[in-house]
Amino acid sequence: MTAQSENGPLTTEAGAPVADNQNSQTAGAGGPVLVQDQLLLEKLAHFNRERIPERVVHARGAGAYGTFTVTADVTKYTRANFLSEIGKRTEVFLRFSTVAGNLGAADAVRDPRGFAVKFYTEEGNYDLVGNNTPVFFIKDALKFPDFIHTQKRDPYTGSQEADNVWDFWSLSPESTHQVTWLFGDRGIPASYRHMNGYGSHTFQWSNEAGEVFWVKYHFKTDQGVRNLTQEEADVLAGRDPDSHQRDLRESIERGAFPGWTVQVQIMPAAEAAEYRFNPFDLTKVWPHEDYPPFEIGRLELNRNPENIFAEVEQSVFSPHHFVPGIGPSPDKMLQGRLFAYGDAHRYRVGVNADHLPVNRPKAGEARTHGRDGVLYDGRHGRARNYEPNSFGGPAETGRPLWGPVPVSGATGDHAAPRHVEDDDFVQAGNLYRLMSEDEKRRLIDNLAGFIAKVSREDIAERAVENFRRADTDYGKRLEEAVRALRG
Repeated sequence: MTAQSENGPLTTEAGAPVADNQNSQTAGAGGPVLVQDQLLLEKLAHFNRERIPERVVHARGAGAYGTFTVTADVTKYTRANFLSEIGKRTEVFLRFSTVAGNLGAADAVRDPRGFAVKFYTEEGNYDLVGNNTPVFFIKDALKFPDFIHTQKRDPYTGSQEADNVWDFWSLSPESTHQVTWLFGDRGIPASYRHMNGYGSHTFQWSNEAGEVFWVKYHFKTDQGVRNLTQEEADVLAGRDPDSHQRDLRESIERGAFPGWTVQVQIMPAAEAAEYRFNPFDLTKVWPHEDYPPFEIGRLELNRNPENIFAEVEQSVFSPHHFVPGIGPSPDKMLQGRLFAYGDAHRYRVGVNADHLPVNRPKAGEARTHGRDGVLYDGRHGRARNYEPNSFGGPAETGRPLWGPVPVSGATGDHAAPRHVEDDDFVQAGNLYRLMSEDEKRRLIDNLAGFIAKVSREDIAERAVENFRRADTDYGKRLEEAVRALRG
C-alpha cells in the first residue's frame, strides 16, 4: 500500500491546492456561508460517509501482518501449494476480535474471540475464519441469527438481557459445552497474544491422488496461555478499553513478535461415517487420543497495519475462500457461513471489497469477470468480461479445488445423522472433570453470577439442569450457588 505524500500543498480530493483551510467562504465578513465553497462541502460530505456499517458480529477487532512457515511435510494429505514444502513461507494477515460487542466496546470482556487468518498464497487467498475456542454454541446456521439476537441489545431495553441469553441457552442444550468453555478460566484472555486459535470447523484436505481427509486446525500460542479473572477484567475494561489491541500493536513495535505453533488433526474420510460421534458437529471436539494433533507450521505476526480503517475495518474474510487441496465439510454451521460471510462483506464494504489492498491476492492474481459497482478500479481495461471467449481471456481449469462428498436420500429439513455417542452433554462434563478444584470454583462463580440475574425462576432452573446433565456435581454446585445469590 502506497502512503500519501507529505510534500507539497494541501489539496482537495480532486487535487486542486487549498488556499485557506481555516475559514469557510461567506457572503461578506460575518455573512452566511456560500454553497460555492467546494472545500467545505467536500469535507463535510466526506466526513458524513467516513464510516461503513460495522460488522454485526466481530465488530471490535485488531489485526497485524506476518508470515506462516511450513515445518512438516503434509503433501500426502493435501495438494495445497502453500503447504507443499518444508520452509515455505506465506504472508498472512490475522484479525482478532470479540464477538458480541459493538465497535466501541472494551476488549477485556467475557466473550469468544475471533481468530481469522488470511493466507496470501500463489493460488489465491485462503481464509481460515475461526475462534479462540474449538467449539461453538450451536450446530446449525439456521439458528445463528436467533443466537446472536440473544447476545445483542434487547429491542425494548437496549441492553443485553440475562433473560434472553439464558432462555436461549437453556432451550438449546447443545450450547452446554461452549458455555462451559466461555465461563471457565479461558473465557477472558489476558491479551490476543496469550490465547490459542482454532479453525473450529472440520475442513477437507485432498491430495494429488484425490484422497480425501478431514482436518481440524489448532494454533497454539508460543507466549503461553494467560487469562484474566472476572475481577481483573472488570478493572482493565474500565481503565483501558483498548487493552488488547494496544498490547498487540506495542508488542510488534518493540520487536516482540507474537507466534503460534500450527497443528492439525487428520481423520481419513472413510472413518467419519462410523466415528463415535458426528465429526462435523461444531459443538464437539475430536479427542486427542483418537486423532493426535501434530505440528505443520509456525505463524508469526511482525508488522502492524499503517491504517486501521483501510486494513482492519475494511479487511474481509470468508470461509468460502479456499485454494486447491482444501475445501469444506458437511458441517452445517460451516455451510451457512460459506454464504453469510461473503454476503455480509458485499453489503458492508461493497461488491468489490476483494479489490482493496488488504484483501486482494499478493502472491498471485485475481482473474475474474466480475466488474463494476462500488470500489471498482477499472483494472481490467478493455478486456472482455465473459467466458468462454476467443480473445485470450482467463478460462476454467476443469479441476475442482476439493474432492467430492458422497450424498444420498431425499431433500428436506434434516437433522444431522446421529452417531453412537452423539450427546449434547458428554463433552461438557468431560471438560468440567478435567478442571482443578480452583478452576471449578471460578467456573461456578462466573455462571452463577450471570444466571442469578435472570428474572424468571423457570429459566434459571432450566439453565442449571443442562449443567446437571453434563455432570451431577457440576449441576449441584451451580444450583446451590445460584440459590445463594437469588436469596
